[in-house]
Amino acid sequence: MATVTLGRTGIVAQKQAFGCLPIQRISKTEAVDLLRWAYDGGMNYFDTARAYTDSEEKVGAAFAGMRDKVYIATKTAAVTAEGMWEDLEQSLRMLQTDYIDVYQFHNPAFCPKPGGEDGLYDAALEAKKQGKIRHISITNHRLSVAHEAIDSGLYETLQFPYSYLAGPQEQELVDKCRAANMGFIAMKGLAGGLIQSGYAAAAFMEQQPDVLPIWGVQHGWELEQFLDCVKNPPVMTEEYREIIERDRKELAGDFCRGCGYCMPCPVGIEINNCARMSLMLRRAPTAGWLSPEYQAKMEKIKDCLHCGQCMKKCPYGLNTPHLLEQNYLDYQTYLKK
Repeated sequence: MATVTLGRTGIVAQKQAFGCLPIQRISKTEAVDLLRWAYDGGMNYFDTARAYTDSEEKVGAAFAGMRDKVYIATKTAAVTAEGMWEDLEQSLRMLQTDYIDVYQFHNPAFCPKPGGEDGLYDAALEAKKQGKIRHISITNHRLSVAHEAIDSGLYETLQFPYSYLAGPQEQELVDKCRAANMGFIAMKGLAGGLIQSGYAAAAFMEQQPDVLPIWGVQHGWELEQFLDCVKNPPVMTEEYREIIERDRKELAGDFCRGCGYCMPCPVGIEINNCARMSLMLRRAPTAGWLSPEYQAKMEKIKDCLHCGQCMKKCPYGLNTPHLLEQNYLDYQTYLKK
């Protein structure tokens, strides 16, 4: 089985890691079964967050009594030291543990540092001193913050979107982390669902030995392919190369990754799905996306205020209102077919 050493943390994780955001969409029983299946299949690194509703609770239930067998990472989106302590204590309770392996600041708009007015980094240092967290880390969607975090030398891992659709900017982050002996954790390895072949995605990740991908898993059929990759680390084949090149051509340029950081919309548009509807219609079975439920969601686009709030919050600098308009027109074309 292939493994990844997360920089200077010393954590040796199985190359295929489990992203726990999607398990908030399934029942506790289903989630516990899925998580234990993942562990039994060889996975040992599980990433969740305080912001993922009941995800931490489900992870805690799955690994109660076997805490030393797995690595657990979670996150706080707090912007003050007081908020961080509240999040940390709640995470410890939900996860049924007395320590977090990797504690991450969750996509902050700035890079927390010692002595900052926010007090976040100093609070994390104190929590580490108390043994409640073992490694201080950060996640982000902003290149500038990611570079600042690496250059600061303060963080032991960086979590950032990275897939075979990534560009030279993201690859630079991977290379900088390697040079700094800092772990790199890849979120959105399937580009928010736009990449359909988990095997091709995993084969690409195998070519980056210092990158730990966390695959968002909700269904058994999704987990099966990554557990297969645990037993048989995929090699880059001509078939996978063709899939990757086709996807890179089709998805070149600006597109919505579905991260949801633009939300909420003041008029209730589900931006993270509606702004990438055209791509989903071309890359997935259309029946679900053309349902009455999604037709109603797409109609909400006509209520757009063009207030610019989504553009200001988009970590990729997209012209979101324009994307929504384009996707609405394309959606109407599909409905008429």
